[in-house]
Amino acid sequence: MTPVPEMRFQCQPGCTRCCDQQGFVYLADADVPRLAAYLQMTVDEFEGKYVYRTKKRARLRTPRHARCIFLKDAGCSVHAVKPTQCRTFPFWPELVESAEEWYRTARWCPGIGQGELVNIQFAKEQAGEMRRAYPASY
Repeated sequence: MTPVPEMRFQCQPGCTRCCDQQGFVYLADADVPRLAAYLQMTVDEFEGKYVYRTKKRARLRTPRHARCIFLKDAGCSVHAVKPTQCRTFPFWPELVESAEEWYRTARWCPGIGQGELVNIQFAKEQAGEMRRAYPASY
């Protein structure tokens, strides 16, 4: 893989394009209690209502082709405590480590290519956080 030669990213006001992409929102171990507390629920209540678990990982209980259950007209309703996967986007290992994937994502993400250059150490730290949070995926 060829790393991204020049990485720029700045979220664009009002944009929720990352939330509209097909796929699942996976939950790191620390995400569940943080989200439950924010929603004033017990972990068990939160799990019962919002989480689907397999042997290897947990994800939000949202069908693959549906919008995230926390995405509202005004944006992410849990933005202050959003899952690690959401918080670290677009600095996922598969994007940071591959110029091809970075530029492919830029086709739908208007924040990629915007703003000042991203400190590569920051991008690598975020990618590392993803690897640690989701070991079954990496």
